[in-house]
Amino acid sequence: MSLPTFPTISTDTGVTRQVLSDSPELMVVSFRFENGAKGKLHRHPHVQSTYVARGKFRFFRNGQTYELKAGDSLVIPGNTEHGCECLEAGELIDCFTPRRDDFLSVSSA
Repeated sequence: MSLPTFPTISTDTGVTRQVLSDSPELMVVSFRFENGAKGKLHRHPHVQSTYVARGKFRFFRNGQTYELKAGDSLVIPGNTEHGCECLEAGELIDCFTPRRDDFLSVSSA
């Protein structure tokens, strides 16, 4: 039995997203950022954890700023405004609960 393969999608200038695995209760997603790329401020009802697999990022969460490097992580409660700026090209591994159904559509950004 083979696992499903999800496409890599460009979500913004210098940012790509690929769903790695999912179930209705949880989703694991890779986001790859070029230096200087941004994850625009946004909010969603899902609880999100982000793990910096490589690179360096400045995160914004509810008006506070955090600098994270490889090996660091951050939890973002549901409905909390957040975003990031890539300071050194890298990859984030994000987990969402429940699953982000909007990420399962190839055309979603």
